[in-house]
Amino acid sequence: MNPGSEYTRDSRYIGTRITADGRDGFPVEPGRYRLAVSRACPWASRAVVVRRLLGLEEALPMAVAGPVHDDDSWTFDLDPGGRDPVLGIKRLKEAYLAREPGYDRGITVPAVVDVPTGAVVTNDFPQITLDMSLEWTRYHRPGAPALYPPELRPAIDAVNEVVYRDVNNGVYRAGFAGSQEKYDAAYERLFARLDWLSDRLALSRYLVGDTLTEADVRLFTTLVRFDAVYHGHFKCNRRKLSEMPVLWAYARDLFQTPGFGDTVDFDHIKRHYYLVHSDINPTGIVPGGPDPAGWLAPHGRAALGGRPFGDGTPPDPPAPGERVPADHNPLG
Repeated sequence: MNPGSEYTRDSRYIGTRITADGRDGFPVEPGRYRLAVSRACPWASRAVVVRRLLGLEEALPMAVAGPVHDDDSWTFDLDPGGRDPVLGIKRLKEAYLAREPGYDRGITVPAVVDVPTGAVVTNDFPQITLDMSLEWTRYHRPGAPALYPPELRPAIDAVNEVVYRDVNNGVYRAGFAGSQEKYDAAYERLFARLDWLSDRLALSRYLVGDTLTEADVRLFTTLVRFDAVYHGHFKCNRRKLSEMPVLWAYARDLFQTPGFGDTVDFDHIKRHYYLVHSDINPTGIVPGGPDPAGWLAPHGRAALGGRPFGDGTPPDPPAPGERVPADHNPLG
């Protein structure tokens, strides 16, 4: 965060893809790769949700980093001995350096790591979830939803573009603004887009079509952090999410849908933002609220119609090793 500057996200990702035909040298193979995530991170949380919805837990195992990192890297301090039990590394940076010695870009999650070599294959977070839908189809669970159906892709892409620019990244542009002018511009753009989304969702249960899609996943991971983090920590405080009736009901509907809320760890979310961003929160105090119980209140969105999983079915409950602790999530 530089005085006077506008926040710009470093988007120099490793764009290698894991595909069914292996055209980039990395074919889809169950168990070969490890999805490195943190439940604190909204970009990684997209991949966690899509993986759950599609039933890829066994085909694409997950490495979960702790919520707090330093300038060097995400760490696997949640695991015994502080090492991921499969990759054998303490820091995600080790997998990036195995791919590219001297790697000097962001050590980001999500990242997909090739287990045999210990090297990152890709950290291109928008493509990772699309490829889960398009390239891993052989390993989708029976009843998996079509999150990126061909007939809706243009509409999904259009919504995703403006939601990313104004909402997903917009909260960061407000929170890390280096001047009042840059903050004001980001703030106005964010809430104008939230108003636009409220109008759209007042008439439709989901963002595109009458079923869950990639667009809903991408919006959800920002909304679920809004009151806990973005409203206060990032000064996005025109209204809380819980004071925006349509978006609050929409977000609760998604939270209560299997595969969404059961992946959320409010403790990790708050500890990450309030402890890592010491320039914004120098005291390191993590707030006690808000009370997450409100996420379980009735939402009434079923009256708008729509079928969450289309012709499919909800995923099974999370496996015991992937359940969020009950004191971190009201669904526990």
